[in-house]
Amino acid sequence: MGKGTNLKEHTTNGTSRNGISTPGVKFRPKDAKLVPDTPAQPDAVPDQYPSGNVSTTIITDTTAPPPGVENAQQIEPTHQAQAAQQQASEKNGWSIGQYTFGRRKFLAKFPVKVIQQFSNGMPVELPKLQHDFDTETTEAKDTRLERLAAVKESFKHSWEGYKKYAWLKDEVGPLDANSHQTFGGWAATLVDSLDTLWIMGMKEDFEEAVEAVQRIDFTETDTTHLNIFETTIRYIGGFLGAYDVSNGKYPVLLEKATQVGELLYCAFDTPNHMPVTRWPWKDALEGATQTANTNTIVAEIGSLTLEFTRLSQLTGDPKFFDATARIMSEFQKSQSLTRLPGLWPTVIDAKHKSFDSTGFTLGGMADSLYEYLPKQHMLLGGRSEGIDYKAMYQYAITAAMNHVFFQPMLPDQADILLSGNVDVHGKNNTVLQPHGQHLACYAGGMVGVGAKIFERPEHVYMARKLVDGCIWAYQHMPTGIMPESFQMVPCEMNSDCIWDEAKYENQVHRTAAKYASKASDDDTEPTVRKPLKQILKELRLSEGFTDIQDRRYILRPEAIESVFIHYRLTGDKDLPNAAWQMFQSIENATRTDIAHAAIADVTQVGGEKVNSMESFWLAETLKYFYLIFSEPGVVDLDEFVLNTEAHPFRRPTPGKPVTAEGQDFHS
Repeated sequence: MGKGTNLKEHTTNGTSRNGISTPGVKFRPKDAKLVPDTPAQPDAVPDQYPSGNVSTTIITDTTAPPPGVENAQQIEPTHQAQAAQQQASEKNGWSIGQYTFGRRKFLAKFPVKVIQQFSNGMPVELPKLQHDFDTETTEAKDTRLERLAAVKESFKHSWEGYKKYAWLKDEVGPLDANSHQTFGGWAATLVDSLDTLWIMGMKEDFEEAVEAVQRIDFTETDTTHLNIFETTIRYIGGFLGAYDVSNGKYPVLLEKATQVGELLYCAFDTPNHMPVTRWPWKDALEGATQTANTNTIVAEIGSLTLEFTRLSQLTGDPKFFDATARIMSEFQKSQSLTRLPGLWPTVIDAKHKSFDSTGFTLGGMADSLYEYLPKQHMLLGGRSEGIDYKAMYQYAITAAMNHVFFQPMLPDQADILLSGNVDVHGKNNTVLQPHGQHLACYAGGMVGVGAKIFERPEHVYMARKLVDGCIWAYQHMPTGIMPESFQMVPCEMNSDCIWDEAKYENQVHRTAAKYASKASDDDTEPTVRKPLKQILKELRLSEGFTDIQDRRYILRPEAIESVFIHYRLTGDKDLPNAAWQMFQSIENATRTDIAHAAIADVTQVGGEKVNSMESFWLAETLKYFYLIFSEPGVVDLDEFVLNTEAHPFRRPTPGKPVTAEGQDFHS
């Protein structure tokens, strides 16, 4: 799913929350709960992790296995964990709390002296994700290969523009051919594109890029504050994804991932070991005492698990896994205690480990936190003493069904779902903000994966309706591309969701009055109501939309991400055609002589382009388009788990260790 966490929180007048329909039955979300409002906590959750200079203890009370994991073996007692860490320390050449980065030496003020290990239990056989596809006809294959070639050509066009004008820089300007340094100046587009190059069979370019990454110096950057989340998903994720998909044949990729991991690990050196997510790295390396932020975006602190876990699996150094396990332990303890139990607010106080804010969403600022719950379960092979990712996901998705997902009222009666925002006022007073977000389009894929991996087949239908919501939004824009954010009218709970033009017109008039008031600096609503069609034309709104707060398309991947994932899960034959229509619209609107550019307004055909091509265009968007037209065995979802930047991490083999010696690399 796309990144560049959306810092804009949109608000509007509240509306009653809405129900979800299934074929042949209407139900109240409260009747569809998967788990109790206050779920039982796993027996092995530690009450807290000690902080400061006190040695961190690991879980030793394993009298019962975590829920959902049968026959789980006990975690090693403390003295065994210490011995294991000492062995890893000697193997990897690092000393507890002491690190060297170029000319700088870092001495941890709050060193972790005992580190949590992976489960002793071997990975278990998890339910199959991918659909068993039929043999395709010659005609279908020809069509698929034609589309596959078109996507690859689009990628090559942007890649060549980057190589020519911005090699070893973060991004290329698709309008002016200048280079941009946006993510530390460490060649973000190059690193983010590595596994896409391999997947597309561009081996010569891949090896040229691998050779180039050896010149990247992760001990120096002009950036004063590193975004830990973005650096993790793009750089650690990019290196590890390329290492895994190329079957471990290029050791420098793991070396570079480790360099970044060692640097970012220093951001966890706080009294409570919660990381400083917008990290003043130079101050830290020069000896400044660090504390976690009091205003921390929940996705940025809660979406580090996959990358840090995979780094520990491949290096044998458990401290990365331990660092994020501490975070998720806090999330697990707080899940039933937030103002909307089951979900976490978009902003938390990491310094005091407080989750008391009132805004909730599965979209921007929260998205990948939820995405990573089932994915971490898979990456650990279903084994995770103390932190029950399955229970956490099911509790979260129940709350989302009850409060966040809504069916919009539409003139064509389309049966779709969108993921909105929720504000909580007072006690148990939840108010739905019926916004759609491009960022939230990942939810359809996530719900589908959760339905399969946790054996909730009834959720496959809900997943498809979320996917359809984003397809519908694409198809009803003049450019054929969904905007960043918009608003609709939600249907009432348990209603038949019949189109009510008068209700819709009233909401559109409110939107028109809002903009008129802003334009005239006058809060008085106009007394003369214009005809609906005239207002829709003036506001450039397609019927069904009541507002478009952000009209941009910044080359985001979330919609095609869910279309691809749902196709691999179900084999629904209409999805490749929907994907092709999306691709053609994006290609037509964004291509420049240099590469591809974001666009300022999806409601204007041939409108203004923006001089930006974020690295996720090559890392995610075009990768997902390529994969939906590839054979199903290319990045098989039963062999790989994709991080939130679409980097494929190899899943553990059942019955083999999750660490490097148990890896099942294929030739």
